[in-house]
Amino acid sequence: MTEKFTPWPEQDAERYRKAGLWQGVPLGTALTAVADTDPDAIAGVDRRRRITHAQVRAEADETAHGLLGLGLRPGDRVVVQLPNIVEFLTVTVAMLRAGIIPVLALPGHRRTEVEHLVEASEAVGYLTVDRFHGFDYRALARHLRAASPGLICVIHGDAQEFTALEAVREAGAGSAASGGSTGLPDVDPSGVALLLLSGGSTGRPKLIPRTHDDYAFNIRGCAEALRFGRDSVYLSANPAAHNAALGCPGVWGALLVGGKAVFAASPSPDEVFPLIEREGVTHTTVVPAVANLWSAASATRRVDMSNVLLQVGSSKFDAETAGRTQRALGCRISNWFGIGEGLLTYTRLDDPEDVIHGTEGRPLSEYDEIRIVDEELHDVPPGDVGELLTRGPYTIRGYWNAPEANRAAFTGDGFFRTGDLARLTPGGNLVVAGRVKDIINRGGEKVSAEEVEFHLRGHEAISEAAVVGRPDAALGEAAVAYIVPAGDDTVSLTDLKRHLTARGLAVFKLPDEVRPVKDLPRTPVGKIDKTVLRADASGAVS
Repeated sequence: MTEKFTPWPEQDAERYRKAGLWQGVPLGTALTAVADTDPDAIAGVDRRRRITHAQVRAEADETAHGLLGLGLRPGDRVVVQLPNIVEFLTVTVAMLRAGIIPVLALPGHRRTEVEHLVEASEAVGYLTVDRFHGFDYRALARHLRAASPGLICVIHGDAQEFTALEAVREAGAGSAASGGSTGLPDVDPSGVALLLLSGGSTGRPKLIPRTHDDYAFNIRGCAEALRFGRDSVYLSANPAAHNAALGCPGVWGALLVGGKAVFAASPSPDEVFPLIEREGVTHTTVVPAVANLWSAASATRRVDMSNVLLQVGSSKFDAETAGRTQRALGCRISNWFGIGEGLLTYTRLDDPEDVIHGTEGRPLSEYDEIRIVDEELHDVPPGDVGELLTRGPYTIRGYWNAPEANRAAFTGDGFFRTGDLARLTPGGNLVVAGRVKDIINRGGEKVSAEEVEFHLRGHEAISEAAVVGRPDAALGEAAVAYIVPAGDDTVSLTDLKRHLTARGLAVFKLPDEVRPVKDLPRTPVGKIDKTVLRADASGAVS
């Protein structure tokens, strides 16, 4: 497996161990330790059931023995595609305890994406649910097995011709009862624990190998930063398979500290508002679009979020929108920047409002290293915008089995090239300014789409905005602004140009075209899908 995984240099690994960042405990052990001290505390809640920390460990061990009984072995990869249900906890913990590597697909992925994940990870198994939100995952399993006849397919629910998850657990119950965790394989804490998916909006996702050591630190650091402990309740409104909802601190964080994870089937206010009040939610993570949705819904449907800390990330959450959200929901906000490859920055709970609403905060760890560089990888002057590079105790040193991608994404000395444009304030806070590739070359002038979007969202009649380039014979690229109106009023191109000019934007940054839309297309993780928008914009060109 080492030829597919790039480890940290031994001198760095030893430094992180000596500092206590890497504690040498397998994740499956760390996430179930609370079962010894507080076994009856509730660990997970969904629409159907509630489960204690002791039950999580018992079900996980039974499932782990059952999966090994199917012929799976430590180091094998299994694509896991489960919605937000309690079984997400028991299955993923089972794999961690057995040394099986889960490849965490999102519920919204379909044949193209899952087929790619099976191929890229060389998975020997696929574990999913029978149906969710009207989609039959068994049909997808049939397609995968037709392409790979040896693929082990396990289905939670009505398994039909496949192996039922319930049967796997029952088969492993005897072994678990006689041997418990002592009958499970030894797991190397420095080895790969799971494979996350890269979260870009273009191309097929790359696989991100996270180790037991580094991801445990990731979870623990986030929990400490947000004062997330045994009395805390994390709401998974986003898919739990996404890095933010999984381990920042996420549902695995609830297991680690002895708190409670609450699984919402969707981020709809009709779903989450009752859960927030009934289960006493204290922490949750949302993308800006969901924050806007909840803010709008709170005008007609009141919800008490005074005890909730809202972690907002995934895309830019500008100061004006952050302020509106905080006023509408009455919650606290922590603004985050995070990547599945590692680095997390966040605003502290005691930061002043201008920092919380206007920056992405400071790195999680003092061992995080950050550089802001130009196109030649030279450090830019303090305060200037450049590409964000990073390395540290929970930032990977290479994608899984992707040597060509690694040569492009990592410097010779191990810094990860995030592809994000950013600057550092004098106080050391990060301000993300856009994507390196999200630049429109308009008549030779480089226009940051994110900068224009930021100012568009400041218009009172605009709810959301996205700017993309389209081919133009005269300019090379023209700028197209897709806007979601905040009400019934339309916004003309003249209105937009007047608004942007009043906010001090240069003439060459003004959009050439405006297209009102009801909604912006999104990727499965909630990012605006600019691939779709670029195709739409380009398709309209004669």
